[in-house]
Amino acid sequence: MNKAFVIISIFVFFSFKMAAQPVTQKGLAPDQKTITLPAEKVIDKIRGGMLGQILGNLNGLVYENAFLEEPGNVKNYVPSLPEGARTDDDTDFEWVYICEMQKYRNPYLSNDSIYNLWRTRINQRIWCSNRWARYLMDLGIKPPYTGSIVMNPWAEFNISGQFLCETFGLLSPAMPQTAAKIGLNYTRVAIDNEPAQTTQLFTAMISTAFIESDINKIIDAGISAIDEKSVVASIVKDLRTWHKQYPDDWRKTRLLLKEKYSREGQKVRDRNGYDLNTGSIIGALLYGEGDYAETMKYTFNFGWDADNTAATAGTIIGVIKGYRWFLSQDWQIVDRYHNTTRDNMPMDETITSFSDRLIELFEMINENNGGTKELINNVVSYKIRQENPKPVLMLSSVDEQKQQLIQQLAQTITENIKAGNRQQKANAAYMAICLDMNTSLSKQYPKQWKEACYELSGYWKVMNNFFDPYPDHNFKSLTAMREKFMAAGFKKPAKGYSDDELYNDSVVWKDPKNLYLNK
Repeated sequence: MNKAFVIISIFVFFSFKMAAQPVTQKGLAPDQKTITLPAEKVIDKIRGGMLGQILGNLNGLVYENAFLEEPGNVKNYVPSLPEGARTDDDTDFEWVYICEMQKYRNPYLSNDSIYNLWRTRINQRIWCSNRWARYLMDLGIKPPYTGSIVMNPWAEFNISGQFLCETFGLLSPAMPQTAAKIGLNYTRVAIDNEPAQTTQLFTAMISTAFIESDINKIIDAGISAIDEKSVVASIVKDLRTWHKQYPDDWRKTRLLLKEKYSREGQKVRDRNGYDLNTGSIIGALLYGEGDYAETMKYTFNFGWDADNTAATAGTIIGVIKGYRWFLSQDWQIVDRYHNTTRDNMPMDETITSFSDRLIELFEMINENNGGTKELINNVVSYKIRQENPKPVLMLSSVDEQKQQLIQQLAQTITENIKAGNRQQKANAAYMAICLDMNTSLSKQYPKQWKEACYELSGYWKVMNNFFDPYPDHNFKSLTAMREKFMAAGFKKPAKGYSDDELYNDSVVWKDPKNLYLNK
């Protein structure tokens, strides 16, 4: 068999509760120290993490949602990419950000920049919370509001917090707080609260894997990086307990996970939720004991969103193992990253060139954090200001967020209802209903309110989100939001739209007279 192998070649969050970190006179925070790592080792681990992520994602796709009620029984697995890699949402959102971060030498792209990137590049093969966020952008709603649990019914549970975060951990070796801050700048486009805790959990674990190979110590770092009151913290604690109780029976652990953390009968809320998928990643890491292929098999067999869980676990093990280790396994891996999904992006990317971008950004981030690249004892090395893992984002309640949003947005919403253009009126009507301002506004400005609702009803992709044609996309938070909008007078469109219709029709507003029955 012919084999080809990969060749080496602040920001503002409206619900943030940030922990202050004093700085010493020498520029180091009290919990920091400077560590020195050979550049060759760091680069090898960045490349290993990237390849581990891509392998897990693409090799796991065949098992995505294949095992729900019962676990899988995958016994044989050999990692491979015989035709190279391709873009998929587990890696290509990050790819879009990485290219732009590299272009502008800025790891923290602004909300306006993210908004513009999505509208010009992220229009195909988007689902669930990311689709909801994307179509809110048609209304002119920008991040982080697109990921607010008040504005987006998927945001309270969706797994985007974890499958869109791994690459940002690779940018921040031994800097878990920096990894989390960068990750949250992007994952919170579509998620919030508990899913945001998974961003902190997994970016911290990936960041720590550069300097620690013990899986339990890596998990310790992840736990230290999240709100101790979070459900995510309980999930990780339970998986570790069950693993100790049943070290030779992963199926029992999987059963306990399913019994305790299933929320809505294995429908989309469970398949697409952080609960079972976070547990699957932790379980696979514990039972896999640092073996890449075995860990991947466990992610496949734990089930649910297996390509997501395999990508995250694969990144962690990939960092531990390093790129050269992958090459030494004689696996068939072609160095290609073919763009099949993202508009206005390179068509000739490779796994190597993707990793090169990460290395360049790491060096910039390390320098921004006070680190250096030096020749030490004839060895090119990085000095890194190591960070201890700790939360940078705490949980906040729906009521807290709603009150903050009302304080921030009420005046603008009212002004746009009264005198905005089409998009502004629709934007204001959407936000007003989400914030329970619609009753008072409809009484104060009845004519203008009716006009705003009419304009909103013409944003057919937004309306399709509420009445999603997929039969099991009917979870509690969506039902509650749909009922709120129906109570405000909105109706189900005459038809539901397929993925292809949504992706291929670039018209964002259509005359409501042609969209609704009895209209």
